[in-house]
Amino acid sequence: MMSLAERRTRARDSGDYAGADALRDEIEAEGWVVRDTGEGFDLTPRPPFEVWPTVTSVPVPRRPGRSARDAGAGSPGSTGAEDAAASAAGAGRASGAPVHEDTSPEAGRVGEAAEPAAHPGRLGELEAERVAETEAAPEQEPEGSELVGRSDDHEGHPERTLASQLLWDGSLSVSRLDEEVTPIEPEEPVAPPAVTVALVVDGWPDDLRECVRALIARTDARIIALDLGNVDGAGIVLEELAKEYPRRVEAWHVAETAHWRGGSAGWGESRTKLLQLDDSDVHVVMETSTILDGDAITPLVRALEDDVAAAGWKGVNPGADGHDWHEAGPGEVRGVLGHLFAVRREAALTAGGFSRDARYYRNADLEFSLSLPGTVVALGGDLPVHEERHRGYHDVDPDYRDRESRRTYDRVLGLLRAT
Repeated sequence: MMSLAERRTRARDSGDYAGADALRDEIEAEGWVVRDTGEGFDLTPRPPFEVWPTVTSVPVPRRPGRSARDAGAGSPGSTGAEDAAASAAGAGRASGAPVHEDTSPEAGRVGEAAEPAAHPGRLGELEAERVAETEAAPEQEPEGSELVGRSDDHEGHPERTLASQLLWDGSLSVSRLDEEVTPIEPEEPVAPPAVTVALVVDGWPDDLRECVRALIARTDARIIALDLGNVDGAGIVLEELAKEYPRRVEAWHVAETAHWRGGSAGWGESRTKLLQLDDSDVHVVMETSTILDGDAITPLVRALEDDVAAAGWKGVNPGADGHDWHEAGPGEVRGVLGHLFAVRREAALTAGGFSRDARYYRNADLEFSLSLPGTVVALGGDLPVHEERHRGYHDVDPDYRDRESRRTYDRVLGLLRAT
């Protein structure tokens, strides 16, 4: 196996990338994973889960274009079939379609109102006698004289006045009760936005386990994580968490290690891949060293109102010369730090995601904040969250950290000048 790995290294050094890829596949077929390092390569047993060779090679699945808040177009609480049925029923009534006989007590009361003479006992005594006399000896009238308002009607005649009034009241009762009453349907509550917390896993499996378990216990958010190289077995721990919480945790694995660990996977491209794999309304950027003490996610999501594109735990503003940044917030800020912040996913995609040139996290969070359309806010220290040792800063080679930080900050200065 070592000879195959050495041949692959020579193929890469000579520019034969197709040959190097073929040798890598042969190595993997034998149950091993080869990973490039600054000194050469590492060979490790292939883990029991799918591993993609690079961040770029991870496929982005096609997902439905509609989010949770876009669903349910049309009238609330109704379906197309229900609307069609209602239309058909209305058409049937309009065209004289048969109507089932109504035997309810209400129907009897309507009938009495429409034909008061049929129930004289329900009227006053005088009115009942007058109605009975009228029915017993009706006056012979010309054809069509039953129509109200003809010139040969005797206006003011008590019997006709009473009968007309009763008929009018009865018909009015029928028409009012026969009117179709549209029930008032309660408004359906607006579905909360779907939220996904995104993690880049670059080692430190204990940190990962504590971070994920706190998220599971204290929020309802989904978790999507990208494992870079299974460093120190962190990828195996991630897979265990995904199996333990299959409805909450989605795991992706690549053979590349992080650039700040001597590999080739950059922070910006890793973060953008997570953004592309996500299909939620709100995308949360979080470090595995950040631990929730309560639900710190919901306040960030609620802050995304009006034109607010991103809301973070810690905010910063630049000094007058742009070279020194100081803590800021709560309220509107120019940048939020990558320890923990929520962003509208569509706004992040509109901005082009995270800079591919950002190989290291430091200052890349500021670059991303400045590129967003809309307002950025910070909530400050009242959020129930704390940070353990920030490995991405303290456990990285200082020379590398300073070099890559300056490299990214040059782009930050360019964005500040542009605004």
